[in-house]
Amino acid sequence: MATDRATALWLTAPGRCELRESALGPLASGHVRVRARFSGISRGTERLVFAGAVPASEHERMRAPFQEGGFAFPVKYGYCASGTVVAGDGRAPGTHVFVLHPHQDVFDVPVAMAVPVPDGVPDAVVPLAAHLETAINALWDHPPRVGDRVAVVGLGAVGLCLVRLLKAVPGIVLAGIDPSPAARTRADVAHESAGDCDIVFHCSGTAAGLERAMELSGFEATVVELSWYGTREVPVALGGAFHSRRLTIAASQVGTVSPARRATRSHADRLALALRLLADPAFRLDLGTPVPFAELPRHYADLLEAPDASPLPLVSYG
Repeated sequence: MATDRATALWLTAPGRCELRESALGPLASGHVRVRARFSGISRGTERLVFAGAVPASEHERMRAPFQEGGFAFPVKYGYCASGTVVAGDGRAPGTHVFVLHPHQDVFDVPVAMAVPVPDGVPDAVVPLAAHLETAINALWDHPPRVGDRVAVVGLGAVGLCLVRLLKAVPGIVLAGIDPSPAARTRADVAHESAGDCDIVFHCSGTAAGLERAMELSGFEATVVELSWYGTREVPVALGGAFHSRRLTIAASQVGTVSPARRATRSHADRLALALRLLADPAFRLDLGTPVPFAELPRHYADLLEAPDASPLPLVSYG
């Protein structure tokens, strides 16, 4: 594969995408050139981008690293990839790295953005680090206590990462809630909750999921909202027992490090932790069969919409 030209996935209009080729300029000082091995499709966020459902107020905050174009289209978007360094400063050729980068076969990034992957983490698992990092941040925001009753509503990539982390809490009573039988099987925890939960993590991206999260909440419980809805309006049932149960709905978002750790942990520290955890198979997910990059435009919409698709569909780059 030549490394002086690059091919990337561009979203050209709502529901439309294509591959575009461009030349790579000379490699700048302090940068590395990376040949992609795998990238992951973040189904929740990329579905909203593909639909043109990013509100104008969030266009700047929602920009991904190395994004080109804008959310009004065309836009080159995506943010979790594994690859191999082929040239540059500060990383030896052949180094396996994680990069927050759109779907592209070859690309240049500052060396600090090409994070070395620990030994024992397969290339096909590396893109999951971005979602595991989101789950870590949520648990820094709202850590469960020993013996807590906890539910995760919505078993996509982030929800499943939360389940993997929560299983390590001693004495926890854990349930994973999702309408998809395939997602429930992947979670490998109780599929129903007795309710009266101390913490409910909501990751479904649906109003019905949020309503279910509130139904499962016990007295003075916290619903941790990780979903992002874009331009959609989501009704929240604040009547009934919401006030008498003194419920809290709290946002958790990966763009900033949790206040609980912000003084002592950086974004880089949090990502490094996610990558270290992926060396342990207990924290990985089965991501299924990758789609070849050359075929991605033909399959992209289905990978975003199919209810039983992989929680993080993979793209392979040969």
